[in-house]
Amino acid sequence: MNDEIDLAGVGVGPFNLSIAALADELPELRTRFFEKRERFAWHPGLMFRGSRMQTSFLKDLVTAVSPTSEHSFVNYLVRHGRFHAFLAAESSAVERVEFADYLGWVASRLSSLRFGVEVRDVAAVPGGFELRHDQGRTRARHVVLGTGRVPAVPECARPHLGPNCFHAIDILARPLHLQGARVAVVGGGQTGAEVVLELLRGAWGEVAELSWVSRRLNFEPLDESPFTNHLFTPGFVAAFHELDRPRRQSLLARHKLAGDGISLSTLRELHDRVYQLGALRSGPRVELLPGRELLSLSPRGSGFELHTRNNLDGEHESLPVDTVILCTGLREQLPPCIESLLPELERDEHGGLQVGANFELRRRRAGDGRLYIVNGGRTTHGIAESQLSLMAWRSAVILNDVLGRRRFAVEQERELVRWRARPREDARSR
Repeated sequence: MNDEIDLAGVGVGPFNLSIAALADELPELRTRFFEKRERFAWHPGLMFRGSRMQTSFLKDLVTAVSPTSEHSFVNYLVRHGRFHAFLAAESSAVERVEFADYLGWVASRLSSLRFGVEVRDVAAVPGGFELRHDQGRTRARHVVLGTGRVPAVPECARPHLGPNCFHAIDILARPLHLQGARVAVVGGGQTGAEVVLELLRGAWGEVAELSWVSRRLNFEPLDESPFTNHLFTPGFVAAFHELDRPRRQSLLARHKLAGDGISLSTLRELHDRVYQLGALRSGPRVELLPGRELLSLSPRGSGFELHTRNNLDGEHESLPVDTVILCTGLREQLPPCIESLLPELERDEHGGLQVGANFELRRRRAGDGRLYIVNGGRTTHGIAESQLSLMAWRSAVILNDVLGRRRFAVEQERELVRWRARPREDARSR
């Protein structure tokens, strides 16, 4: 494979899949998306039974900017004969398993995707970039990086990673046998809550003790209130992008529960199960331990001892366990294939990437092509960047930029909330 195209994608997760699905409407644009895995998969190790999306099904790959697209979730329902049954449920949030099936269905319909092809190197060349991959070389005017994020593992846990201390990202693919074990789940977000629920259901055998450790001061719900949802709009993203770094960092901390809280239905089920275990005095011993900072992890026999600081009273505590399950989130990481481009990338005073309004990585010297990134601009575009909510809109912004014209309507809607100060001349005239 030695070809020349307009846009190449590195990685095929939901975000690059969205770009590919919208680009399918553009016969004038030559695209190719490369994925080292043999088939499309979206966090298969976390597809717990009954787990639901935290976003509306309308926030699919395409609908926000191309509602008549054949790659919409609604068309998926129609094609599978489930449209009326789905409506009868009157639910805006679908099960993650069904949404993953929708994503896989779209992936199976796109001829621009190349699975089982790993991109080894991306180099700047006259006219754009050259990608070296398992099937040869590809010249592309522009490249979009959609390689996702990697597990964030606390420094103190890294030396102990193995069968009894691991990140939850692939938990369903692990041969776990936890009957009679003392288990600690570290992390107080949605994944931590779902793992605790699975343990209480006896998914891997009935544990003897279960400790849920979180540095958050409580097990808090996702904020899905109407005005908070306006943080996931193009207007807020534009306002956020124009702020200086200290203001953006402050807002990211304050907006945490808008995108990283626990679904209320999950919290209610968890609370009921823990209450019933206590009332019936049966099943595992459960300790809920919010406000604990994990300080260190040390071997103890065949297990471990967790050392924590209680952020409520300042006291230090120790917790002996057999197994540690880390639900400590994901972190951004640039793919190794762009190593030769790293010296060109602009960074702020803290080493953070500079991502432009159109999601292009800013480079110290202008090249002939643009290098875009999806799911890599949380510090520049806000909490929506790592969520599915604005996926289709962001894809349209990138494709418009590649085309050099307005093909998709990405202009900000009339905002219900005015985020920015009114221009002074307007203020004087009122």
